[in-house]
Amino acid sequence: MKTQNDITIIGAGIMGATMAMIFKKVMPDSKITIYERLNKVASESSYSWNNAGTGHSAFCELNYTPEQNDGSIKIDKALTIASSFEVSRQFWAYLKDQKILNTPFIKTVPHMSFVWGDHNIRFLKKRHAAMIKFALFEDMKYSENFDEITSWVPMMMKNRDRNEKMGVTRMQAGTDVNFDVITRGIIDYLDKNDLAEIMLNHKVKDLKKQKDGSWNIKVKNLVTGKTETTNSKFVYISGGGGSLPLLQKSGIKEGKGYGGFPVSGKFMKCTNPDVIKEHNAKVYGKAAEGSPPMSMPHLDDRRIDGEDGLLFGPYAGMSMKFLKTGSTLDLIKSLRWNNIMPMLAVAKNEFGLIKYLVGQVMQSKKDRFKFLKLYFPEAKEEDWELYTAGQRVQIMKKDKEKGGVLKLGTEIIHSEDGSLAALLGASPGASTAVTTTFEILEKCFADQLESDDWKEKIKEMIPTYEKSLINDAELCRKTRKKTAEVLGLEA
Repeated sequence: MKTQNDITIIGAGIMGATMAMIFKKVMPDSKITIYERLNKVASESSYSWNNAGTGHSAFCELNYTPEQNDGSIKIDKALTIASSFEVSRQFWAYLKDQKILNTPFIKTVPHMSFVWGDHNIRFLKKRHAAMIKFALFEDMKYSENFDEITSWVPMMMKNRDRNEKMGVTRMQAGTDVNFDVITRGIIDYLDKNDLAEIMLNHKVKDLKKQKDGSWNIKVKNLVTGKTETTNSKFVYISGGGGSLPLLQKSGIKEGKGYGGFPVSGKFMKCTNPDVIKEHNAKVYGKAAEGSPPMSMPHLDDRRIDGEDGLLFGPYAGMSMKFLKTGSTLDLIKSLRWNNIMPMLAVAKNEFGLIKYLVGQVMQSKKDRFKFLKLYFPEAKEEDWELYTAGQRVQIMKKDKEKGGVLKLGTEIIHSEDGSLAALLGASPGASTAVTTTFEILEKCFADQLESDDWKEKIKEMIPTYEKSLINDAELCRKTRKKTAEVLGLEA
């Protein structure tokens, strides 16, 4: 058996890298090992072309602000996500200041919401009125004026009827983020530290709790075929779609009753450079009636590896894999007596999701292109190609009333003694990785988190730690301005 680790992280994506970096800051003498199944870090959902890079800040994502039965707009989730993204910006600014992140990874791209129809326009107008009361959203513009909207997104407005009713919001402070660049920067830095070990091509096969509270971890070297066992005081499972099977192998009671349903994301990617340079925004629409929030259409300006890009989607695909590089047996192998009933209950209660997925799979290229033309009327088929992005696993969990419920977003599961934590789910995970990390620390390292030593070190990275960017408007403005300066963004 190898020497005991203080910290073991499974998965070298943005979530695992963020956790490792924060641990190395607050516990500089700890021994950290990161296991990654693939031969490169950030190759699954963190890879730039496997996600939209929106930098989810709730500026344009309409599913974060549902309309209530009384007609009011609930913005609590939007406020939480927006403030969490500002925390991530502080962390990235710190890493850039420390020369840990040297490659460009973020740029300013306006975030917009674009809707048609009287009901949707009323919704967007009420949403705007509710959100601009807070400093996080006070710069959001609203317009129904054809010429003003044209000045924002000229490409989308070509050959539209001037009498067409539409409502649009715009946040100039939106961003486009390449999470793989952030991940590689952190991992490269950690790899130079004697107390951090990055183990690529290593697959975790099993986890077993020991009497002393530590964990034995069985790991296979995929290059040599050799299997060995290591021991760790704390284990963090952050393997994206691969987290559920490992959580199940841990055997902790808190993980029972969880299931996962894989969804393959597809996008149309523009191949015409002249078209790409015409669009400078991330424009989100409203999901069609009866379809799940994950189906929100969006036309996104991207910049990856120094090249501008443009994508539209998402279109869902059916897959049995939990990871893009996973196995077609992943879903079947995840079935347990304790999660079959919750998953069947979700299938019954969420018929709209099943109908949506089947409809997406049956779509022809012509159908997909017709959807794109709603947002870009002048689009030409020869300028676009379909590609498969990242794999997402939607969380299903048991529920006393409904039997089982579908959970959107991310969910933290941890053992009662705090020796193991796992992260399930997807969006807005990467954008809120720092806040999620602190939530895990609160559950598993509560005593240390209360110490003056940890607090002092955390505030070096996150100056607003323990303060509210939602309620303190001036602090929010100052923080956003400061991080914009460091990251080279528009204030």
